[in-house]
Amino acid sequence: MKKITLASEWLEGCAGCHMSLLDMDERIVELVQMGLVITATPITDLKVPAPGTDLGIIEGAVATDHHKEVAELFRERCKVLVALGDCAVFGGINTMRNYIPIEELLKRGYETTESTVGGKIPQGPGIGKHLKKCMALNEVVKVDFYIPGCPPPADAIYKVLKDILEGKTPELKEELLRYD
Repeated sequence: MKKITLASEWLEGCAGCHMSLLDMDERIVELVQMGLVITATPITDLKVPAPGTDLGIIEGAVATDHHKEVAELFRERCKVLVALGDCAVFGGINTMRNYIPIEELLKRGYETTESTVGGKIPQGPGIGKHLKKCMALNEVVKVDFYIPGCPPPADAIYKVLKDILEGKTPELKEELLRYD
């Protein structure tokens, strides 16, 4: 049985796509028994994919310089890269910020909201700098496969992973292909 290594990450998004991945429930065990080796994820200690990782899955839009670096690292280190969910596939609701100047957006978000008292815009080396435009993953790196949905159904994620493990090219149809 051939082993397939998988690394995943979330960028600008809500983590709902990873919740759908976990919603595969016991089918995750089935995929592991078929040869899936989960290496790096946002919910494990290891966060960075090793060079030569077979499959990378990214959810979320690319909104900061840190997100861009992560996307580029995944593309460099993963043989196949999957955009998971509407934010990664289309940019999602995150792209609404493209119509508001960044300075105005940050000021409203951190300083002038009605519930904020003495707020300030966070800054520091660990905080990514906003890019001029929030983007879908394929606007930054080459994407090999897309799983749309907000979030995509667990059944669609399972089918894609199972197809890859079986050496098939994944193809989503009918009820598994959602644009919502």
